[in-house]
Parts: sequence; structure tokens; C-alpha cells
Amino acid sequence: MNSMFALILTLAVLMLLVGGRRGLRSFSALMVNAIVLLLSVILMAGGFNPVTVGVVASIIILAATIFLSSADVRVAGPAFVASLIVMAILVFVVVGVISRSYTAGFGAEDGEELEGMSTALGVSFPDIAVAAGLISTLGAVAEAAIAVAAGINELDVVRDWRGIVQMGREIIGTAINTLFFGFFGGFAGLFIWFAQLKYPLWMIVNNKIFVGELLDVLFSVIAVILTVPVTSWVVRRRALAGKTK
Repeated sequence: MNSMFALILTLAVLMLLVGGRRGLRSFSALMVNAIVLLLSVILMAGGFNPVTVGVVASIIILAATIFLSSADVRVAGPAFVASLIVMAILVFVVVGVISRSYTAGFGAEDGEELEGMSTALGVSFPDIAVAAGLISTLGAVAEAAIAVAAGINELDVVRDWRGIVQMGREIIGTAINTLFFGFFGGFAGLFIWFAQLKYPLWMIVNNKIFVGELLDVLFSVIAVILTVPVTSWVVRRRALAGKTK
């Protein structure tokens, strides 16, 4: 706990030194999101519907992340609206995929740790997987939405539209690379385990833990791909509506 507190304090100091007041606002958003996630887990464990809790928590997290990270309403407003649209689409995607993937619950690798314990927790593991899959996309959605909205606001949505499209493609490319590198970096230990135990390929691609985490990454990739054009559309409509007044 002492090391964790030291890392949190170091992060706060660095964000304040580098980002100033905006860095402090971003750190505040991080703390708010951590509290929301903790409360979400408590509510799910208390019997509330995990999907409903996940959707409400996602809206709060998006609002905190976007409005505390950006002080410019012209950026934060369209970014938040676009994020809500993308999140509404993702709810159907995540529910449809999770219900057919059978990746919810514990994997065979968890058997030793769970031996002698009851897994009858009184909660729906598929619903928890849906909530987790939705929440895992929020960082990518908020980041892409703010980046696109901020970039477009510095350009002319009519004359510079080709440049805006190219900017969106660059954001998608870098975001996808970040997501996949994070996935492979976080799962390096599991990959080494698979290699040492000589897992065949068919067993790896059918492993519940591996597939579950891969689906979360793919959800984030889909979220980024959707966020860029949706945010561009929202900002463009807002800018054109402002010119006609």
C-alpha cells in the first residue's frame, strides 16, 4: 500500500508540474473515475443489475474524463455527445458478442486459486462481462473524441475537410497500435506460460481468459473506429449550424 500511495503521489506531482492546472484537472478526473469504478463493483456485488450499473457508470466516467480534461466547451461538448452515441452503439455490440462467446466467468487457469471456494455469488457473470467490456472502451473513446474535436476546432470544417479526414485516419492508426501493444504487453506472462506448457494453437484461441481479454481489446478498437467519424460528424454539424445563424 505504501508503494501504491507513493506512485499515486508521484503521478499527481508530475501531472501538476507538466500540465499545470489542466494536469491537476486530469488527475481529479482519474480519482473520480476510480471512485465510480469502486462504487460500481460494490453495487454489482450488492445485487444491482451489472449492465445498468455499467451504463450509468460509463456515462459518469465519460463526463468526468472529458469535461475535467478539457476546459474548452467547444471541444468537450461535441466530444461528450459523440462519446454517448458511440457508447449506445457499443452496448448492442458488446451484449451480442458476449452472449455468443461464452467467455464470462472464471477460466480453467483459475481453478487452483478457487479450489474450495464457492463461485455461486448470486450475480450474472455474462452481465458482469458486458459491463466490463463496455467500461474497458471508455478510455479509448474519450481520448479519440477529444483529439478529433480539438483538432477540428482549429480548422475550417468546409475548406479543410480532406485534412480532417486524414487526421482522423492517423488518430485511428496510432490508437489501435497503442491498444494492441498494451494487450500484448499486459499478457506477456500468459503468452510465456502458453509457450512453456506447449499449448497448441487451437487451445490458445479457445482459452477463456485469452479470448475474453482479446474481445475487450477488439471492443476498444471498434470504439475508436466509430468515435472518429461520429465526432467529426457532430463537430461538423455544430459548426455548420453556427454559420447559418
